[in-house]
Amino acid sequence: MATGDAQQPDTPVLRIRSLCKTYGSGESAVHALRDVNLDVRSGEFLVLLGASGSGKSTLLNILGGLDVPTSGEVEFFDHRLTDATDNDLTRYRREHVGFVFQFYNLIPSLTVRENVALVTDIAKDPMPVDEALALVVLTPRRDHFPSQLSGGEQQRVAIARAIVKRPQLLLCDEPTGALDYATGKLVLEVIAKINVELGTTAMVITHNAAIAGMADRVIRLVDGRIASIEVPPQRLTPAQLSW
Repeated sequence: MATGDAQQPDTPVLRIRSLCKTYGSGESAVHALRDVNLDVRSGEFLVLLGASGSGKSTLLNILGGLDVPTSGEVEFFDHRLTDATDNDLTRYRREHVGFVFQFYNLIPSLTVRENVALVTDIAKDPMPVDEALALVVLTPRRDHFPSQLSGGEQQRVAIARAIVKRPQLLLCDEPTGALDYATGKLVLEVIAKINVELGTTAMVITHNAAIAGMADRVIRLVDGRIASIEVPPQRLTPAQLSW
């Protein structure tokens, strides 16, 4: 699978054209995405906003290779995901995409370091586990088990697990949804740090409109369509956000 390493800097990481996703058929059909068009540039921080059912998670799942569209095209650099086989999509997820969800999905019987190290066994060029833990400021907790961690610490372990394989895309679905205000800000700081320091393209789904202030662009979805694309006048740090 092409990685796009030889592409020009302004080449989109993702190119999305006329993307549609329908679940079911007939009168009971649910149109989750309708004619979505978007280019995602290398190193961008995108925030996806929209009400429940607007298509945010469906879009992220298709871009991450977890789902396939009903019609339309998705290209990752010069590789067409919409023509990919199941094996191709598995390799795409393993080599190029890191996922962070609202729930941490850590293995309770493994330590922090062991949870992160699991991913390095299938990654092509992983970073050292301790380097990933340092990026999320969890080095002192490396030998603890998930049950010994706070919710925010568990989410940071999940982020370390996502980035240890050096993904080009970091896809986050409500990463602060289960966290309180202060802890949510800490998690956002980690995601922003990875975006800036590693140059990782980040897409964050949230219902919290205040988080849009830290984005390069804000994508608003309504009823499966992109209703607007906004560029904040200034990209804020998580510490500058309030809600």
